[in-house]
Order: sequence, then structure tokens, then C-alpha cells
Amino acid sequence: MNKMREIRVEKLTLNMGAGESGAKLEKYVKLLNTITGKKPIQIISNKRIPTWQVRPGLAIGTKVTIRGKAAEELLKRLLTAVDNNLKPKSFDSEGNFAFGIPEYIDIPGMEYIVEIGIVGLEVAITLERAGFRVKNRKFNAKKIPIRHRITPEEAMEFMKSKYNVKMGDDE
Repeated sequence: MNKMREIRVEKLTLNMGAGESGAKLEKYVKLLNTITGKKPIQIISNKRIPTWQVRPGLAIGTKVTIRGKAAEELLKRLLTAVDNNLKPKSFDSEGNFAFGIPEYIDIPGMEYIVEIGIVGLEVAITLERAGFRVKNRKFNAKKIPIRHRITPEEAMEFMKSKYNVKMGDDE
């Protein structure tokens, strides 16, 4: 196979939305730190939504991004939390995908933490091929040609072959 056509995991992002700042958000930060060993960042709101008591500049969520080998190892653990089963509608048009974990105690190696309780989180995975740097570089950035983009079908095939994932319609 051509090296330029090989698909790989660029990054894995764990998200948790609290909807408010305070104790709930601090619990989520602690949980993401426990799962990944990395320090999460806070997500700041840009809009004012009076019915939810949200104003600009208010911390309403937290996320952490993992790259490289650590992302691949963590992805294996997170997929076992959902029984290595993904739905085809989880994949977007660029081949990236996301899934939710209803309870963090489903992740292998995680113990129940009393002060956090039972909460879930979202996992978003970004896939790339060699050469995708051209869209992010500082000088002379270009678009990725259509023939080099990752289709949802290619992403599903990659997940089936590399991570032994079953698609929801394969049952």
C-alpha cells in the first residue's frame, strides 16, 4: 500500500460539558486528569444564553487532547468501554468520528470515585493521512484535494481492521 494513503489517528479529544462553572466543573477536570494523566483545559462560552445562566467568558466545560502513541493506547481502552461497537452515523464526511461513554467506570482500569459520582463523557477522534499538514501550516496553506481526503467508508474500514471495531449494522 502507498505510504501516503495510510490512515492514522491524529488526535483523541475527551470532552465534558458542565453547563456551569464551579464544583461540578472541578469534578470533571479531576476525572479527565485521572483518565488521561494530562491537565485538561476549560472551555469558555462565547454567547449569552439567559435561560441557562450562561454569559460570555464563563467556563462551561472541559476537554483534553491526546496525540501520538498515547492516543492510540487510550483509544483501545475507550473502545472496550463501548464493547468495540460504533454506529455508522458516528462518522462525519471527513472520516472523523465521535462516540459517548455513558459511565466512566466502564473504562478498563477506572475505579468509582465517590466525590465525582457517575458521569459520562464524549470521545472525538480525528484521523489523518500523510500530507495533511498542508492545511494547517502557517505559510502557503492549501486545501486537501478530494482524492486525498478520508471518506467515512475508509474510516470505518480502518477502524474494523486496526481496532477490531464492529459497526452497528453488522450485528
